[in-house]
Amino acid sequence: MAKKKKEDKSGLFIPAGLFLGLGWGALYDNYSAGVLLGLGVGFLGMAIASFWGRK
Repeated sequence: MAKKKKEDKSGLFIPAGLFLGLGWGALYDNYSAGVLLGLGVGFLGMAIASFWGRK
């Protein structure tokens, strides 16, 4: 019987972070800072999720 491989969904953190950062940047009228902040948060979330999911 073949093992079921667990799907890695940690890549969803990057677009989610970008959209959140874009919204945050729109609130403060600074889109570029919001996008960069959201991208950083997305990569950080992906790293944390992959670290915790390694068990």
